[in-house]
Amino acid sequence: MKCRHCKTNLSQPFVDLATSPPSNAYLSQKMLNAPEKYFPLRVLVCTKCWLVQTEDFSGADELFSSEYAYFSSFSSTWLKHAEKYVADMKGRFGLNNSSHIVEIAANDGYLLQYVKELGIPCLGIEPTTSTANTAREKGLEIVEDFFGVDLAIQLVKQGKQADLIVANNVLAHVPDINDFVLGFTTLLKPTGVSTFEFPHLQCLVTENQFDTIYHEHFSYLSLTTVERIFEANGLNIFDVETLSTHGGSLRVYAQRSDTGIHELSSNVVKVLNGEQQVGITSIDFYSGFQDKANRVKNDFISFLIEAERAGKQVAGYGAAAKGNTLMNYADIRSDILTYVVDLNPAKQNKFLPGSRIPIVGESHIKETQPDYVVILPWNLRTEIIEQLAYIREWGGQFVVAVPELKIL
Repeated sequence: MKCRHCKTNLSQPFVDLATSPPSNAYLSQKMLNAPEKYFPLRVLVCTKCWLVQTEDFSGADELFSSEYAYFSSFSSTWLKHAEKYVADMKGRFGLNNSSHIVEIAANDGYLLQYVKELGIPCLGIEPTTSTANTAREKGLEIVEDFFGVDLAIQLVKQGKQADLIVANNVLAHVPDINDFVLGFTTLLKPTGVSTFEFPHLQCLVTENQFDTIYHEHFSYLSLTTVERIFEANGLNIFDVETLSTHGGSLRVYAQRSDTGIHELSSNVVKVLNGEQQVGITSIDFYSGFQDKANRVKNDFISFLIEAERAGKQVAGYGAAAKGNTLMNYADIRSDILTYVVDLNPAKQNKFLPGSRIPIVGESHIKETQPDYVVILPWNLRTEIIEQLAYIREWGGQFVVAVPELKIL
């Protein structure tokens, strides 16, 4: 396999998480009678541009289907994050009713709904039918397609160049990262701005967030590598912010290299220097990660087995992709983790891919009163503990498995 960006032959392993189905391929009752399609989940490091990437086994069309079940609006924390972002961008870049905002991977309209409320013209690009339809129900214009240079050219011809392009948690999801980034250069107005949010590779490695690795994430990104990719495709990074979302993310601000007007912020140098200090362009930085993932897996299995032997019931909360990575890597089934709760009706009454653990509504927790609730989307731990505080009434306890097993 060659690097997705610089085409260097890849040979340096990062982690091998065995095999699993796509993390958002939830199963109906009928589908339990059929086999599932599994793919190896191996990650490699390019020692030239330092792009960390999954080995090629599946395409985007197999991972982002018409029944894609991830809806952003089911997290109140994420909605607040999106609303604040829109207000901040409006103020910083002077956006108004003569501006045009485009969001790539608009999902269910979680962010553009706030743009629409401000009266700023906007457009969403979203390839999954399920989420695109939900966004349309909010009165948003959605183009149902994958983004790249070809679509950008079409939109420019239609007079839909952008003052701001938003790309939250999508840069890691694209197999052809060069074509994707070049699409931004094509679609931006001469003085337009793009922002990209993505989980920071530095946090993934240093905080052992191995469960954020799944097939839909083709790439795992540092600012060092993103700067190289952007420069090669006509974008110039002028600012960056560190965020707490998804266990530690970056928000990168970019402009066209040929016409951009924004000066370089010292934040960029600060983050790049920080990455160099931890050794992000050194093989040593990536060594030993497999052992850390194995330790979490083994500790989680031991906890579940001990709870079962003690006659304790364990449930999960959050049918999230990261939870599916953990379940499949640890080979967990419903005999020791009886069910998983999720607020999303599109996931309820279905089953987790691979582990086939049933997904139920929150009322199931009150009915069964489990002894332990494992929080699978650990990045939303505070929100979930507050929401489910009532489990303390019967002595229930919260558990997280990543970055290390803790009973809270």
